[in-house]
Amino acid sequence: MSVGTIANPSRSLQQGRLWFTAVEERLFPQSPSPSSQRARKALAGTPEIFFAKPIDNSRLVKVTDPKLRRERTIFSVALAILFVLVTVYVWQHFSAIEYGYSIQELKQQRDVLAEANRALRLEEASLKDPERIDGLARSMGLQLPQAGQVQQMDVNVDLGGPVLARAAGVSVISLTQ
Repeated sequence: MSVGTIANPSRSLQQGRLWFTAVEERLFPQSPSPSSQRARKALAGTPEIFFAKPIDNSRLVKVTDPKLRRERTIFSVALAILFVLVTVYVWQHFSAIEYGYSIQELKQQRDVLAEANRALRLEEASLKDPERIDGLARSMGLQLPQAGQVQQMDVNVDLGGPVLARAAGVSVISLTQ
């Protein structure tokens, strides 16, 4: 049910006349022809009327289209699979980068340990130097052993069993003679 309303009729009539005169001057510039005078009279009496029409869509029922629903489902599944594949690719890519960094860090750590091992081997070799040991022994007051002070160990070598060292004869040597 529509209701016709006139929004402020006196004002709208005045605006309509002003509009009409502006249009009239553009369309019919000072022409005294009878057809232009009839057109002026036809346009002069038209008031502005607005109709308010409420729209009620509560009775409308949307019909589901099974073909469209199937297409949307297939599209959603394809999009989900694509998302999973992209996620796995990105995860794999960043894991490879992270593994590369950890491998580089382990290589640097290996190089540092190899250098430390080399330094320790050099130190061990310098500490095992016979001249150094002889110098330390002389500074402590030790001397070379005399004949008879050194006793050889008797070693039975059996390739199948354990090897034991045995002294042939034990004798006690006193340092004060």
